[in-house]
Amino acid sequence: MKKLFSTKYSAGSFNAAMLVLRLGLGILMAHHGYQKLTHFSDMQGKFMNFMGLGMTVSLSLVIFAELFCSILLILGLFTRLATIPLIIATCVMVFKAHGGDVFGDGEMATLYLTGYIVLLFVGPGRISVDGMIGK
Repeated sequence: MKKLFSTKYSAGSFNAAMLVLRLGLGILMAHHGYQKLTHFSDMQGKFMNFMGLGMTVSLSLVIFAELFCSILLILGLFTRLATIPLIIATCVMVFKAHGGDVFGDGEMATLYLTGYIVLLFVGPGRISVDGMIGK
C-alpha cells in the first residue's frame, strides 16, 4: 500500500512511461496525418488558410507535422525537434480552429498539446533511438 502513494520512481519506470507517452501520442496523431494525406485532394480546397500561406501549403505543413513528425516521435529520433511542429500544429488547432475552447471542442487538441510539451521538456527517455545513440 505504501508503494501506491510513493512519489519515488526508478529510472526504468520513467523510461517506460516516456515510451508509452511517445507511442500513444505518435500513433494516434500519425493516424490523423495519414487520413489527411490519403484525402489530400478532397481537403485541399476547404482546409484552413493559416497566416495567408494558402490552403495547400497549410495542409502540407499539417501533414508533415502530424504524420512525419509523429513517426519520428514513435521512433524516438530527434524527439525534441519533432515535437516543435506538433506543438505549433496543436496550438493552431486549439486557439485558431477551436477558438481557445480547451474544455469543449478543443479538449482533445489540448490533451495532445500537453503531452507534446511534456516530451519537449523531458525528452524521449532511454528507450528510444535518441537514448541509444546517447543524445
